[in-house]
Amino acid sequence: MSSGRKKGSKSQVQKGRQEGPGGSNVSKKETSSVDGHEKEDAGADTKASSAFDSLNSGLLWRALLVAFLAFAYLKPEVLLDVYDMWVGFSEHNNVAHGSSRREELVWLPPDEMKRDAVVQAFKHAWGAYERDAMGSDEYHPISREGTDLAGGGGIGYTVIDAIDTMHIMGLSEEYSRARGWIANNLDFERKGLFSTFETTIRVLGGLLSIHHLSGNDPIYLEKAIDIADRLMYAFEDSPYHLPLPYVDLVDRKGYHTKDYTGLVSVAEVGTLQLELKYLTHLTGNRDYWEAAEKVMKTLNSAKLPHGLASIFLNYEEGQYVTSAVSLGSRGDSFYEYLLKQYIQTNRTEPVYQDSYKETMDGAHQYLIQKSPGNNLVYTSELRPEDNGSGEISWRLTPKQDHLVCFLGGSLLLGATNARSQVDRVSRPPKQEELTEDGWRDWNTGMELIKTCMKTHDTATGLSPEIVYFRVPSDGMDTYEFAPTDWYIRGAQPGIPAPYDARYMLRPETVESLFIAYRLTGDEIFREHGWKIFQAIEKHCKVESGGYATVINVDENPAQLEDKMETFFLSETLKYLYLLFSDSNTIPLDRYVFNTEAHPFPIIQA
Repeated sequence: MSSGRKKGSKSQVQKGRQEGPGGSNVSKKETSSVDGHEKEDAGADTKASSAFDSLNSGLLWRALLVAFLAFAYLKPEVLLDVYDMWVGFSEHNNVAHGSSRREELVWLPPDEMKRDAVVQAFKHAWGAYERDAMGSDEYHPISREGTDLAGGGGIGYTVIDAIDTMHIMGLSEEYSRARGWIANNLDFERKGLFSTFETTIRVLGGLLSIHHLSGNDPIYLEKAIDIADRLMYAFEDSPYHLPLPYVDLVDRKGYHTKDYTGLVSVAEVGTLQLELKYLTHLTGNRDYWEAAEKVMKTLNSAKLPHGLASIFLNYEEGQYVTSAVSLGSRGDSFYEYLLKQYIQTNRTEPVYQDSYKETMDGAHQYLIQKSPGNNLVYTSELRPEDNGSGEISWRLTPKQDHLVCFLGGSLLLGATNARSQVDRVSRPPKQEELTEDGWRDWNTGMELIKTCMKTHDTATGLSPEIVYFRVPSDGMDTYEFAPTDWYIRGAQPGIPAPYDARYMLRPETVESLFIAYRLTGDEIFREHGWKIFQAIEKHCKVESGGYATVINVDENPAQLEDKMETFFLSETLKYLYLLFSDSNTIPLDRYVFNTEAHPFPIIQA
C-alpha cells in the first residue's frame, strides 16, 4: 500500500455534489522569494548619524524598561494572567502537534471529585433498574418498567452490559448482587430472535470482560461459551461465511432481517471479531477464531477500489451492493475493529494494520471535509443516485451521525499504534515518533473531537443524533438566522422535533475524550467531559431513578423519552469514570475496548 495519498479536489463538494471515488485534483500553492543584497559606502556623516540614532534608541529602550517595571510592580496580576494564557495556549498546541519540548507523561492522577460524581450517577441509574426491572433487557425510567427485546423472556442485557462497570468502579455490593443474578437466574433458553451483533458485543463481550476483571471467575466463562455456541448458528450454511442478523437461541437457527432481506451490514458482520477471538484464547476452541477470520477474508476479497466499505453486502454473493459509504450507522464499528484487531493481538497481525491504514487513507481522500464557516472538520457520506438512465452517480452528503464521534479517539489510537515509527510512543507523541500519515491522522482526530464538542453547542449542552454541515449550495443563507457550520435537519420552532434532534445517552464523544486525555494528559479533555456529564445530570436525570433520552436537544427544559439504553451504563458512564480516574485504571497499553466498552486484555496471537 502506498503512503502519502493526496486528498481529492473539493470544488464539486462546494457545489453540494461530488462524483464517487475516482480521480482527484490536487491544488498546489506556488511560493516565491526574493533575496536582495545591497551594499553602500558610508561616510563619516553617516556614521555620526548612526551613532546619534543608537544613543536615542538606547534611551528609549531604557524608558520603556522603567515603565514596564513600574507597571509590573503596580499590576502584577495582569502579567500573570497574560503568562498563564500564553502557557496554556502553548501547552495545548504542543499536545496537538507533537512538540517534543513537553515532558513525557508517566502517570495521570485522578480527579476524585468528578470521578466520584460519575459513580453516584451510575448508582442512581442502576439502583432504579435493580429496583424495578432486574433481569429485564431494557429499562424505562419514567414508567419504571422493564422490557425484553425478543418477547420470549429477557437474557439480562442490562445486567451483563453493566457488571464490568460496577467492578471497575469498586461497587462491591451492587456487583455481588449482579453476579448472583447471572449465576442463578440467567438462562439463554429464551424463544425469539436476538440480534447476532448486539448479543455478541453486549452479552458475550460483557461476560468475557468480567471474567477477566474478576480474576477468571468460571461462572462467566461458562455462560459466555453457552451464548457463543448459540450465536454460532448464525454462521451455519452461510455461503460466504457471513453471519445472519438474527438468531433464535432455542431453535439455534439464523434468520434474515425483514427490512433488508438478503443483505447484511458491514458493521454487523465486521464487529464480532474481538469477542470470538478472545473466546478462542480462553478456551482453545479455534472454531470461534476461524468464524471471525472467515468473515474478514470475505470482506477483504470484496474490497472496493477506494478501500472504504459500502454499508451493505449481498449475503448470497459475498459482495458489496450499491449502498451508502458511511463512517456512521451500519459502517462505524467495522472500521473500529480493523484497528482493534491489530491492537488486540499485540500488533502481531499486520494484515489488519494494512487494512486499517487503507481505509483511513480512503476516508481522508473522499469523506473528510471542512465546513466553510469555521473550518470544522467533519465526515461526510457518499450516497448513490440513479440518474434515470441506469447509471449511478455519487452525492457527497454533509451528514454526520453522533456515532462517528468515536473516530476522533480511534484516529489517535491508530496514529500511535498503526502509524508509529517506534515501538513505544510517548504521551503525548514526539514529532519523530509518528509517520507523516500518522501526524495527519492525529491532527484529524483532534479536529474531529473539536467538531464533536461544537455539536454540543445546543440549548441543553447535549449533542443531537445526526447533524448536517453547511455547504455553499444548501440555500440556507436565505434564512435570517442561518447557522454558521452545522444544523439539525427539519428542526423548526413550533413543530415536533425530528428524530435527528434527540440525545440517546450516547457515549461516542466521551469515548474520544477519554482516549485523547490518556494519550496527551491535556486537561481540556476532562473539562469537556465534565460539561457533558453536567448536561446529562441536568437534562436526562429522572428524579425517581434512572436517566432518559432527550427528545430535542435544543429545547430547555427538555422533554424526555421513556428509555434508558444499556450502553449508558456500559459505555457512557464507564468512559466518564475512566476519564477522571488515574491512568493505571484499565491502561490503554494493556487493554483494548470492544465497541460496547468492554475491556479485553491484549493477547499474543
